[in-house]
Amino acid sequence: MGQRFYRLELTAVENAYVSVTALPKADADVSYADGVEVSVQDSDGNNCSPLDAEEARFGSSESPRPITATAARRVGHGEKSCTGAGTYYVLVERTRSSGTVRSTTTREDWDLELHVASEPVPRRQGGTAPPRAWDSASPVPPTGERTLREGGTSFNDARGLGRGVWGAAIEPGETLFYRVPVDWGQQLSVAAELGSSSGRGTGTGATGAGPGRDRGYVSSALVTSLHNPVRAEVEDSDTAYDGEQKSSSLKPLPPVAYENRFALTDEVAAMRFAGWYYVSVHLSPDVAEKFGEAPLDLTLRVDVDGSPRRGPVYAGSPRPADDFGVSEQDAEAAQRGETAAAGDDDGGGGGERDHELMAVIAAGGIGAGVVLLGILGVWTLVARRGARASARFGPPHERF
Repeated sequence: MGQRFYRLELTAVENAYVSVTALPKADADVSYADGVEVSVQDSDGNNCSPLDAEEARFGSSESPRPITATAARRVGHGEKSCTGAGTYYVLVERTRSSGTVRSTTTREDWDLELHVASEPVPRRQGGTAPPRAWDSASPVPPTGERTLREGGTSFNDARGLGRGVWGAAIEPGETLFYRVPVDWGQQLSVAAELGSSSGRGTGTGATGAGPGRDRGYVSSALVTSLHNPVRAEVEDSDTAYDGEQKSSSLKPLPPVAYENRFALTDEVAAMRFAGWYYVSVHLSPDVAEKFGEAPLDLTLRVDVDGSPRRGPVYAGSPRPADDFGVSEQDAEAAQRGETAAAGDDDGGGGGERDHELMAVIAAGGIGAGVVLLGILGVWTLVARRGARASARFGPPHERF
């Protein structure tokens, strides 16, 4: 199907964020405008915030990879719609080049991964203007020997990184996920480098290595994306590849501040939470045709600058709690390269959190069916074939 509805039961004093990650097969045929769109609506079908009806596209890389869209129901200063307690609906739609798909077709199914988070309003209302001055100069990436750190396959098993130089091998068509704890007042910077290739591909542009030879060219070969703790995209960058080493850096970002949410630019507004920020790196499968299927060296230069500052005092408890803050244990977990699941297994309260998971309950209602999305503990519906978390959380696969 091209459309899914989910139900949310919300209070009047919480911001709710719903992210949807589409997971096509590695060999799926996708185009520039194919993607996924998500919105939060009230019981009359009104969009709670038109600016938050987010969509994600595969874009110029036209490469099958995880893509994520995030929508919100917000309360507080300046919000006039969808502010009351009650039932809300999340609409997830699959899109393609001709527009939003609203009927069953013969397209390949995509798996979906859903994440829901609740942020309470502050106990005291502070300023409603974003910080005016921050260091927007291009950061100097960390130097030194790199430490090998294999990445995860999605947000749910993203591997921790701290400040430093990290490396992994990345195969054509592969996407690696990492997570970095960034506290209030801290400024994150990320640069990605792709090593040179000595391989020979199978396409017409592959002529092998050697001075003066045409070794081929892949546009948008390496795509680096940054998402905030509720998995909303902050920004991304891509770089072409001709067989020689290449680098790409995310644009300078402001320090994390609650007031950033009032900024007019999306990348500044997205730096609105303290917590785990996610870095994903994708290598186009076209690289294999031009330069062979052998993995390439990936280097990530990560910097977290500045001392932590005190953040807002919430009038309630965020859910999941670790989506909206950084602890000393988080910093240690990042240096050790732990995933969220590893932190649970190592005594991080995973058993208790598992008991807080709300079951997925089929319910009658609008559309082809409505599912209740509970915001309790770490609530993530993972609908990927063979994923470890699918067995852990228990719900049936969602196909889209």
